[in-house]
This record gives sequence, structure tokens and C-alpha cells, in this order.
Amino acid sequence: MIADRILLERGERPITVGVVGTGAIGRGLTRQITRVTPGIRVVAVAGRRIDSAIETFAVAGVDEPVVVTEVGELEEAVAGGRAAVTEDAGLLCRASGIDVIVELTGAVEFGAGVALEAISHSKHIVTTAELHATVGPVLKHRADQAGVVFTDIDGDQPGALLRLCRFARTVGCTPVLAGNIKSLQDPYRTPSTQEGFAREHGLSPEMATSFADGSKISFEMAVVANATGFRVTKLGMCGYRCRSVTEAAGLFSLDELLDGGRVDYILGAEPAPGVFVLGYQDDPFERKYLRLHKMGDGPLYTFYAPYHLGHFEVPVTIARAAAYGEPAVAPLAGSVVEVVTTAKRDLAAGEVLDGIGHYMTYGQCENADRALTDDRLPLGVAEGCRLRQDVARDELLSYADVELPPGRLVDALRSEQERLFVSA
Repeated sequence: MIADRILLERGERPITVGVVGTGAIGRGLTRQITRVTPGIRVVAVAGRRIDSAIETFAVAGVDEPVVVTEVGELEEAVAGGRAAVTEDAGLLCRASGIDVIVELTGAVEFGAGVALEAISHSKHIVTTAELHATVGPVLKHRADQAGVVFTDIDGDQPGALLRLCRFARTVGCTPVLAGNIKSLQDPYRTPSTQEGFAREHGLSPEMATSFADGSKISFEMAVVANATGFRVTKLGMCGYRCRSVTEAAGLFSLDELLDGGRVDYILGAEPAPGVFVLGYQDDPFERKYLRLHKMGDGPLYTFYAPYHLGHFEVPVTIARAAAYGEPAVAPLAGSVVEVVTTAKRDLAAGEVLDGIGHYMTYGQCENADRALTDDRLPLGVAEGCRLRQDVARDELLSYADVELPPGRLVDALRSEQERLFVSA
């Protein structure tokens, strides 16, 4: 599938996109498409505040977008070739003339609502790891029924890893481990400790914290697990420390890797922040030629990419969805790995849990069957829950530990997901 060629051929009928989210990724993507990418047009941006949506277009060189509050106003702007901004993401989902919704907020409850509304109006939905890891299987099921694509993005680790898995298969190796390369993993980081890094790189402190405390990598690797069927070796993954990705093949148990495959990460290795896949090949004839090409003696071979490029790669995801009906990353069926909620500090009964990358919790990968048996609270569900009892630092939270806020969409989707893929 040659996405760049299909985009060049779109001519006067570009793929039209509505962007939901005006943070670093939303702004970067809007600018990338507007200034560089042929064959795609960002026609509308939705943000929590109208000034942030206007600023997102301004960064892309688009002045004076139309402020809209009704579907008809948005459709008129799109038809007339004018950029539009709104505080109501639902308008983007309901309006005709928009092919793809790209939801980049990282907020699970909000993102689930956007995804469902996009799907119900026959729009492809591109979103990120937090939503996929929490309710991806049920949203993929809904999208399949509607004949649209539900996908994670190419520029994040899951997309890069799925590409490497396909490449390994193409050269005759069986992927048995999909891995991330991390420079830092400290579950006790907070928005206060990460404020300087966030300011330097134009991120929110909460996003920067989710990178550092392990929550983001846990969501990413859960998405990969659900897309491949790979499991984790243990709670939190192994996270072996080494100097180079070329050492990875000697760190993991071959017997475990051949037992269905694993997701994991290595820490402190070069090239960071890359990704890698271990592929297995036991044919002596093939191994002779892999040795000729400096791939080592086997039977495990390391395939790696030294980078993933975030929003720069999302236009490829958009093109794959709109032109080919193909997701970059999507679950095979139900959850294989869950991201479970862990106390970042001692928590007291009566406290209300804050969000991903905040002060109270961090996420760890756990195999979904074990998480279900132990009634573990998914991190994507935790925000807003009130504690029924004290929980010590580093303890895993269960549903029995909390009161769920009433009437949430994410809880209804989790129940539907369990009925579809567990109870069945």
C-alpha cells in the first residue's frame, strides 16, 4: 500500500480530516498536513477552548477560521473551503464532508464518546493508545459493524512495531517479541518533577509524566499485545537494562518467547527512543544467509527502528484508513494485556483518583486473564473513582477498592467488551 502515491493522486478530492485535540500532537499534525502533506486537508479543529483551536490553525498558517456551533455551519464552511473551529467535537463527527476523525486528547471517557459518534456517522476514527488499550476491542467491533476503520497511529510505538513485525515475516522470521526502548522508567515521577521537561518540549506536564512513570509505555505495549496476541512475562514486564538493542536477543527466555510471543521493553539501550522486534528462524539454510547479511547466528534475530516520529507519520494512517480501509494497528479480538492501576503514593479512603500522568497512580501491563481473575482496575477507568479504603504505595487497585462515578460511557463499554469477548 503506497500511501504517498495515493495522496498525490487525490488531486481536487483530498481526504478531509477533523482534528479533535489541540495539544502538542494536534497542533503538530494540523501544521504538518496543512503545510506539507498533499491529498489531505484539515477542515476543522475541535478544542476545549475556542482560542486553542484558533491557535492550532494559526500555527499552521491558517488565519481567521470560522467559529461554528451547529452542524449546518460546519458543513457550509467545509463545502466553501474555509477552515472551521469549534468547542463541540461532536459537530465534526456529525457533519457531512469529513472523511476521518483524528482524536488526540488521550482522555479515555471523552475519546470514547468521540469514537462512538464518529463510527455511528460512518467516519473512520484514528486515535491513540490510552483509548485503544482500555476499550479498543469493543470500539473495533462497533467500527467493523459500521464498515469503517478504527485504528491507532503509525507514528507511535505500536504502529512502528507492527511495521517491524510485518517486515520480519516478509524475510521469513516469526516475530516472537515486540519491544520498546526506554531511556527512563520511574513510577514516582509527577507533573511537578516533569514540569521543566514538559516546558522545554512543548508538552503538558501530565503527558510528560505519563512518559516517565511507565503509564504511556504500558498503554502502548498493551495495544501491541492486543494486535498480535503476545502476552507479558510478568506484571510490569521485564524491562532489562542493557547498552544496545543488539543485546536484546540474549536477555529473554527463548522458551517463553516461543510460547505465544511477548511484549516487553529494554532500558538504557541505544538507539532510544526506538523499537525492536525479535524474529525466530530455525532453518539452517535461511540462517546461513542471515549470517551472511550480518544478522548474527540466530535463532533469534533483532529488527529495529531507531525512531518513531509521532504526528509526522499520522498522515500515512489517515491515507491507509480512507483510501484502503486498512488500520495501522487494531486489536485481533478481545484484550490480551490490560494496563492495571497502581498506587503512586499511599492513598486514603475517600480520595478521588486523578488522571493518567498525574500524582496518584501509574499503570503496569498485566495479562488480561489474570487482571480479570483478580478484578484489577484498568488505568483508563481509574480517573474520577472514589476510594473505599486505604491503598498503600505500589499496591494494585481492584474494582472493590473504588466507587465508580455513575453513568460513564467507559464503564458501559467495558461491560459490553466483556460480554463480547470474555463471557462469550
